[in-house]
Amino acid sequence: MRTALIVVGACLTFAAVTGRAAQQNSMAIPTFARDVAPIVFTKCASCHRPGEVAPMPLLSYRDVRPWAGAIKQKVTTREMPPWDADAHYGKFRNDLSLTDREIDTLVRWVDGGAREGDPSVLPSLPTFPEGWQIGTPDVVFEMQQDYQVPASGEIEYQYFEVPTNFADERWMQAGEVRAGDRAHVHHIIVYVREPGRTVRPNVVSVRPIMNTTALPAVPAAPRPQAAAVANVARPAQGAGRPPGGGDAMLVNWAVGEDAPIHLPGTAKRIPVGSTLVFQVHYTTNGKPGRDRSRLGLVFAKEPPQREIRTGLITNAAFAIPPGADNHTVEAEATFSEDVKIWSMHPHMHLRGKDMTYTATYPDGRKEILLRVPKYDFGWQTDYWLAQPLTLPKGTKVHVAAHFDNSPANRANPDPKAIVRWGDQTWEEMMIGFFTYTVESKN
Repeated sequence: MRTALIVVGACLTFAAVTGRAAQQNSMAIPTFARDVAPIVFTKCASCHRPGEVAPMPLLSYRDVRPWAGAIKQKVTTREMPPWDADAHYGKFRNDLSLTDREIDTLVRWVDGGAREGDPSVLPSLPTFPEGWQIGTPDVVFEMQQDYQVPASGEIEYQYFEVPTNFADERWMQAGEVRAGDRAHVHHIIVYVREPGRTVRPNVVSVRPIMNTTALPAVPAAPRPQAAAVANVARPAQGAGRPPGGGDAMLVNWAVGEDAPIHLPGTAKRIPVGSTLVFQVHYTTNGKPGRDRSRLGLVFAKEPPQREIRTGLITNAAFAIPPGADNHTVEAEATFSEDVKIWSMHPHMHLRGKDMTYTATYPDGRKEILLRVPKYDFGWQTDYWLAQPLTLPKGTKVHVAAHFDNSPANRANPDPKAIVRWGDQTWEEMMIGFFTYTVESKN
């Protein structure tokens, strides 16, 4: 009898221990409601929702579950969320990258069966502005007539003028471009054409650094056939090119680019009587299209303490040899006054490989401000610093870019071509954009 009681007690103890172990193991496996939804809602939902650039919504367990395997693959390779900056340099307020712990949670959730868990612990969805990332605009401008996009061929940049008709000077706190036909619009830059010329201190001197690599005796590749645009409706106003200089740039848009929302005390200036010039780059895809893109603006309530300006550290005098897999193009800017840097934006085309911004301070100290080791032309990113960076007078910022014109680059349009500066994606650009304010006292 005593032996039987001992056996029964041992069995009960084993069952209790096993039950607790099973419960603890169950708690260790992540669930969507408790562990995954907070990550997805914070890092993915801003793009993965109706009306935005991502191909499918990720706003619920029902949305996310069918994509569990793909999510595991994309996060372990760090393809998603898109974020290309080297984490060792700089802190950015729009950083969507996942931590190692977040990636581990997502992987264990998928490997554990991608369970939903208790819906009662599901966090609330973040609140997103309807239709506009910047909230309800104070004013919306749009192209004054549709542009008919042909089915094939190369289309030169198109320019559409829209008058502002402002009775007084305005300061843009936030701005957002919405492409009317995302299937054909590659990018849009809205410039401000002022009726006069605003006198701004010229505090940035840019110097291209020449590369002496000898070119082989190979002719440049022929241009693709131009689009058949004889029957394309032209805008009623303005086909002229926009004003030169970065300060004329108001708002940019391309896939991946955040709508600029400038912090209080800073804004972009729009003088009385200005005209907005929409520069639109259309690409053909085998089907015709129709576009009428828009711009929404939110104004500062009062004139800011500092004007946000846009600078370009660029080198257009390059020629990338055929087959070159790591061709260097460099430029350098020198600041003649104290400035604050607010954001940086590397820009290249399909052969762009990497870009690095490096500051050399007046005392000789060097600092890498931004390093993008794997540039992605398909996802244009503005890197907004978590805190603006002060560069004292005399600081130099060096921008180095590398290009892969070899057959190993799967995106390369023609590895046998000598590649030079040009508007089209099969040509190249090298621009280190940045926004800044002048901090020296007047």
